[in-house]
Amino acid sequence: MDKQLLIYDQVEALSKQKHADLYVKSGNDYSFAKDINSIPLMAVEFRNAANEYPIVFTGGNEIMPAVIVGTRNDENLYYSVDKGWDANYVPAFIRRYPFVFSSSDAGEHFTLCVDSSFSGCNTEGKGERLFDSEGEQTQYLKNVLAFMKEYQAHFKRSQMFCQKLKELDLLEEVGAQFQENGKQRSLTGFLAVNREKLKALSAEQLKELMQNDSIELLYLHLHSLNNLNALVQRSIKVEAA
Repeated sequence: MDKQLLIYDQVEALSKQKHADLYVKSGNDYSFAKDINSIPLMAVEFRNAANEYPIVFTGGNEIMPAVIVGTRNDENLYYSVDKGWDANYVPAFIRRYPFVFSSSDAGEHFTLCVDSSFSGCNTEGKGERLFDSEGEQTQYLKNVLAFMKEYQAHFKRSQMFCQKLKELDLLEEVGAQFQENGKQRSLTGFLAVNREKLKALSAEQLKELMQNDSIELLYLHLHSLNNLNALVQRSIKVEAA
């Protein structure tokens, strides 16, 4: 995961002067995400993601949810040259690309940026234009901004959710051991909720988790860990191919 922000290479602050003639053509080309094995996830996405991906938690001081998409550091088993994205649900982190917010004042103000290295960025009129002939934002760009603002709001809520898990000491380091073509392999470096610690919470603590819907997110997370086996099976098929 050497790329800036996992999938971004050449991030530029968007401006009507520099990007007056820029178009963005999106499609089924997700090659920008082919070399990552985990993707940040917002808490609001748990319900959609839990049916297809293992949802875990990553990070040290800043714990955040993520989905595991590969058993090796530089592979994404859900990326497909033929299908684009081989799953029904595509995480918002991927859907917002090539756009991203940047901030230089600890999140007080944000600047919309674009990854100019994205293959869909062009000045040949392909796709959606960002600024009209008068330098005003097109409806497409306004929709992008609305999506990014919503994403940022959910990011803050996800931070609060993870902070509560940290305060309650519910997370523990876990790993998975599996056989791949006769070789023993392991998948480590992520956190999961400890079921025993969850059951040991006080009635007051559980009530708080229920009232803010966190308890539902925790059980969606635990349920999603069953997808680890499906992920391993994907890996075995890819390795065999």
